[in-house]
Amino acid sequence: MFKNTYQSGLLSILYSLGSSPLALWAQHVQNGHIKRITDPEIQSLVLEIVGANVATTYISCPKDPQETLGIKLPFLVIICKNLRKYFSFEITILDDKGSRRRFRASNYQSATRVKPFICTMPMRLDENWNQIQFNVCSFI
Repeated sequence: MFKNTYQSGLLSILYSLGSSPLALWAQHVQNGHIKRITDPEIQSLVLEIVGANVATTYISCPKDPQETLGIKLPFLVIICKNLRKYFSFEITILDDKGSRRRFRASNYQSATRVKPFICTMPMRLDENWNQIQFNVCSFI
């Protein structure tokens, strides 16, 4: 998707204030919802993704799982609110040897587990809004 795009500074692939914030994203909803609401704390539109299970209500990008984003920027930054529920994000990286590696961070896991093609890591969220910075280069 962005492989042939000049990338410098910041590339936003999800922006809740845009006219179509989920244009690039596939939505998977079972026993939950994905909706745009106004957050009372920051008085701004946000996307609320809530479900009975992180495995059944989520968004993924690109929409087609056979495609790649082709992002070469060194950091992934996520701004999310702690709703005191389970939260997880996962990214897949093409490493320097051409292998796909998955990294999953979640607030319901207590130990890091490293397997050949996936690494799962615990993550602690502070109260209210959090900025998660994931240094992609350090995992390649």
